Amino acid sequence: MSDPRILSEIDERGVATLTLNRPDRHNAFNAEVIAELTATLRDLDGNDAVRVVVLTGAGKSFSAGADLNWMKAMAGYSEAENLDDSLRLAELMRTLNELGKPTIARINGHVFGGGVGLVACCDIAIAVEHARFALSEVKLGLIPAVISPYVIAAMGERHARRFFLTAEAMSAETAQNVGLVHEIAAVEELDNAVEREIELLLQGGPAAQGIAKQLIRNVVRDEMQREELHHYTAKLIAQTRVSAEGQEGLAAFLEKRQPEWTNARRKP
Repeated sequence: MSDPRILSEIDERGVATLTLNRPDRHNAFNAEVIAELTATLRDLDGNDAVRVVVLTGAGKSFSAGADLNWMKAMAGYSEAENLDDSLRLAELMRTLNELGKPTIARINGHVFGGGVGLVACCDIAIAVEHARFALSEVKLGLIPAVISPYVIAAMGERHARRFFLTAEAMSAETAQNVGLVHEIAAVEELDNAVEREIELLLQGGPAAQGIAKQLIRNVVRDEMQREELHHYTAKLIAQTRVSAEGQEGLAAFLEKRQPEWTNARRKP
């Protein structure tokens, strides 16, 4: 029997720790991981004994985003299939973002692509000092569509313009400067830093914290706009995946070669 993809533990204080448990794949997610994580988050949200949810990764990485085999499958999907697939990822991000409990991203290592979305959806993000972050989608001819509402909310439009377009890697310090991360800790201090935030959160009223999170969402955007955005971003990435550029980008990545658009600049 294979190891569970998502580990879930709840301590006596009501602190639930969810661990992405695919260390051999740098905790990349596929359809099964997305479904399991969404279901687990919903279960925790409905559990009155749970006060705080901590999300982290097993091994050396937090999350590398999309799994390679999942990307191979997506390359052959129709636009309609890609839309269904993207809507499930969008639902995961929205579930995490709108969870009624306080959430902490315990960033134990590198974070790429959709993993950055998971970080942005958490209320508090604490990263180990050697962590690197990248929104690398355009290098594949794709876009960070589904995660964009949450990442832009975290880093702002100006920083998103840079990092969405360049796909350059960010240090933990840069991630903190642009708003993705609240605090940076040495490896040996990461758990202590997370614990300090947990202790602060446990002093707050559980109902008040849930209402405060809802208050922030209502102030920022109304419900109808959020629902439209949910479908718009999923449709956009579905269209991009089946486009000629998206297909070339994914093929180049899977074949371990440079995409055609990078060769054009070398021609006389």
